[in-house]
Amino acid sequence: MAEAPASAAPACSAPTPMVVNCVAYSNQGRRIGDITIDEISDVLARPDQFVWVGLHEPDAPLLDKLQEEFGLHDLAIEDAKNAHQRPKIESYGDSLFIVAQTAQFVASRIEFGETHVFLGRNYIVTIRHGASLSYAPARRGCEQTPDLLAFGPSYGLYSVLDFIVDNILPIVRNFREQLQDLEEDIFQDTFKRQTIRSLYELKKELVSLRLAVAPLQDVLNQLVRLYPGLIRDEVRPYFRDVSDHATRINESIDTMREMLSAAISINTAVVGAAQNEVVKRLAGWAALLAAPTLMTSWYGMNFHQMPELDKAWGYPAMIVLTASICGGLFVLLRRARWL
Repeated sequence: MAEAPASAAPACSAPTPMVVNCVAYSNQGRRIGDITIDEISDVLARPDQFVWVGLHEPDAPLLDKLQEEFGLHDLAIEDAKNAHQRPKIESYGDSLFIVAQTAQFVASRIEFGETHVFLGRNYIVTIRHGASLSYAPARRGCEQTPDLLAFGPSYGLYSVLDFIVDNILPIVRNFREQLQDLEEDIFQDTFKRQTIRSLYELKKELVSLRLAVAPLQDVLNQLVRLYPGLIRDEVRPYFRDVSDHATRINESIDTMREMLSAAISINTAVVGAAQNEVVKRLAGWAALLAAPTLMTSWYGMNFHQMPELDKAWGYPAMIVLTASICGGLFVLLRRARWL
């Protein structure tokens, strides 16, 4: 079978694994149809249309092609090729480059990914890396509300960021349920290594999740206040709503981190208190046994000049005295709750 020419661009009508969607929209928010990568520059030349491109882990040649079509900055493309960026927003003239971290449960564990977004006056490009759900539901939601999509690419950006934040909410709820399940083990007297391990793993994942959410607040705050040429004023209240959600998630994470730290301390204190009770009881029984040991060792000495030894009442008196001392110690230690 003959190979396709190297310069051939993928068509969105038959998407490759890297090109999820490439769609042209009118300024009224109506879907015009799928286009190929090569047709992007033609659509951008029309003032009444904009483009929404969605990619999944694209290779370098595809990103170079996008740079050619959209006129993207070299530094932004370089960051997009390296899928290990911190959450941030950078302005390159008439375009924005945004990095957001994503999170989802994979095999009962939280996995993190990245989404890179290029935003211009008449285009939006989303690039997913790692653990990240498809943004097809967000795009469909925009297409079902053309009056809102008429605000242009900035509304598409809001939909993507809102989708990212909304997908973090179930993870936070899951963490809260795990913490509630661990509370029963926290207050048990017996030490369970698995409980401490689970608390530590949960706290570590919360720290990672906070590192993903906290910087996103700054990105959203900038989108609320800045970039008047790229962000429509009508869309800013929507970004403010997403920012509120991110703030609430961040506060929930901080609260659970404090609760986890307290839970670990409480578990250690409870186990330590239980161990102290055991030590107290052992010390009490040791004190109780020390009295007869002292008495018997004293009269076990082989001295002839011990007046009690040649008396008929010496042995019974010794038993009564030892029993009295032990009984008195038992009562005292019992009152002191050492036995």
